[in-house]
Amino acid sequence: MNTKLFASMIVAGALLLPVTGFGADSFGTAVKDSVITTKIKAKLATEEKPSTLVKISVDTDDKGMVALSGTAPTQAAADRAVAIAKGTEGVKMVDSKITIKADN
Repeated sequence: MNTKLFASMIVAGALLLPVTGFGADSFGTAVKDSVITTKIKAKLATEEKPSTLVKISVDTDDKGMVALSGTAPTQAAADRAVAIAKGTEGVKMVDSKITIKADN
């Protein structure tokens, strides 16, 4: 009986191993993505005039692709947000959908 129980546990463990590995990878990727997003948001907030960049949203996918959206008061402010994102470690590409809205 102990042999059957032991064999069952080995088989169950072998079947669960890929599931736990997948969960760990997903969690690690999610943490990495949120770290990139947080770094960019912190840099945007510490700009000389942070109020010009606070209406910009940042989203990072699992491949290091950053999507910027929202509004900026000038094209220069939008360009600055893109430059900040591109200069952040881990960012592979930046897609900007920032619109210019003068009454920001």
